[in-house]
Amino acid sequence: MRLGLALGYWGRGPDPRHPELARQAEELGYDSVWTAESWGSDAFTPLTWIAAHTSRLRLGTAIAQMAARTPTATAMQALTLDHLSGGRMMLGLGLSGPQVVEGWYGRPFPTSPLTATREYVDVIRQVLRREGPVRLDGRYHAHPYAGPDATGLGKPLKPIVHPLRPHLPVLLGAEGPKNIAQTVRIADGWLPLYWSPQRTPLYETALAEAPDGFMVAPMAQARVCDDIAEGLRPVKAMLGFYIGGMGHAARNFHADLMARMGYEDEARRVQELFLAGRRDEAIAAVPDAFADEVSLIGPRERIAERLELWRKGPVTDLLVIAPDPETLRVLAELNT
Repeated sequence: MRLGLALGYWGRGPDPRHPELARQAEELGYDSVWTAESWGSDAFTPLTWIAAHTSRLRLGTAIAQMAARTPTATAMQALTLDHLSGGRMMLGLGLSGPQVVEGWYGRPFPTSPLTATREYVDVIRQVLRREGPVRLDGRYHAHPYAGPDATGLGKPLKPIVHPLRPHLPVLLGAEGPKNIAQTVRIADGWLPLYWSPQRTPLYETALAEAPDGFMVAPMAQARVCDDIAEGLRPVKAMLGFYIGGMGHAARNFHADLMARMGYEDEARRVQELFLAGRRDEAIAAVPDAFADEVSLIGPRERIAERLELWRKGPVTDLLVIAPDPETLRVLAELNT
């Protein structure tokens, strides 16, 4: 199992510690570094910043949101960074949810998310292969565009720049069973959310069809500390925000996932409290047991024991969200 450093997206602004943290991770033997985006900083610019301060780490987006860019624009950014970094780029994509797609990007959420994702990946693959002009008679991502307001002058094009790697890895963030099954068919890897090594049977059927080399790369918050309850606080805060606030009361993919993992009543309670404006109570309502099973928190010996559970399953890459270099070092030592 390889280790990756997950830096996420910015809060109030850029964190000047990130380049040095990535450099330290590289020295410790970490394989990759990952950035993200929500509705603030984008995923690609900080990744370019990190690339300039490292030489070996693979560079991933986890995730770049599909609604933020057309698939050709995303492919352009990926192939550009791949060239600039000497072939280190990995493109992690996610559809996000209606709240973000319609509320932030001002676009309709697709009525068929699976079709929209499949078409998006198809276009990106065509750009990277550069075997001919991009053509797709698609429902969401037609190339050339031929909608009712089209001029009829659109021309199929292929990139002027030759991509460095025609098979640049494409990974997908997927939560529902059908979405995961499609990810196995069309992508090079899967970026799971709230991975628990105790619940791998939930995914065994879909992953059984995964090809050789398929990446399973979940994120996990990690912290070496003596006080487990205190260490779980930021984990619960993150879970409370996503499960409670990242979606509508009637449609929240994060809450649905928590429910499928055996915490249905607790998920609905967290959501109810958060949407009522009682955020502190929502965070407190996240079960310690749930926060614990999706993270690596506690003394070194406890983390060593729990890390073995991650190593025994299908995870190929553990993307670590860690607040300090010491935690990164301990995980690197334990993973050897």
